[in-house]
Amino acid sequence: MRLVDSHGHLQTRPFDPDRDAVLAAARVAGLARILVPGFDPRTSVDGIAFARAAGDVESSVGIHPHVAAEVDDAAWAALRPLADDPLAVAIGETGLDYDRGFSPRPAQLANLRRHLALAWETRKPLILHCRSRAGERDAQDELLAELAAAGVGSGDWRERLGDRPPAVLHSFSGPVDYGERALTMGCAISFSGLVFRAGEEASAEVARIVPADRLLVETDSPYLSPPGAPRRRNEPRWVEVTARWVAERRGEDPDALGEALVRAYDRFTGRA
Repeated sequence: MRLVDSHGHLQTRPFDPDRDAVLAAARVAGLARILVPGFDPRTSVDGIAFARAAGDVESSVGIHPHVAAEVDDAAWAALRPLADDPLAVAIGETGLDYDRGFSPRPAQLANLRRHLALAWETRKPLILHCRSRAGERDAQDELLAELAAAGVGSGDWRERLGDRPPAVLHSFSGPVDYGERALTMGCAISFSGLVFRAGEEASAEVARIVPADRLLVETDSPYLSPPGAPRRRNEPRWVEVTARWVAERRGEDPDALGEALVRAYDRFTGRA
């Protein structure tokens, strides 16, 4: 079964002791594609460096909503040239997190809008994180409003990005109609080990309706370990657990789904 991990932070400290071994284990497990997203200035630099050294890995450049209030204009100016690197295939991880609220909401919104402008400028898709508190959906609704205000999904965006989705909802979490609305904008949707947690039951229905060419899976390593994976540190090779969950929900052969995931990944990253 060929697989992809469309979102795994292999450039971070938890992998310092054995990063090369983790990558080798992923390849043995069938991982054909891996994307290591940046979420602050340091991980954006390190992600590109790791992708360059690995030779068959992509990265991205972005500021996570958790640290939106900590990144000033000087840091943004230093980050901007990284977005032009060919190995930076997307902009983000960015978005809105109203669950933990580590940065004030105005700072998160300003940060998101900066990423929207950068994605437009660089003609690269966005990697979007979105979380609300349990039982709420304010972050999802505000994210959709910001995407709509920026024209995501319009003909202008399609002209700039070509066949690539304008964004991916990484580690999907939220109500079904949130996923449906994002799909009408042309977005891709990625599922992680989060789908196995209580309160995320809507993900099963969304997994059934995502078009095959916009469907992705991920680990969000070192976080969100699926059942059977070590709780202390998730790794790309464990994405198979989530991929098989998706295949079961869609009533598809796992091997066929794996091939479709690779094609969808290549479309999103611009490899296709």
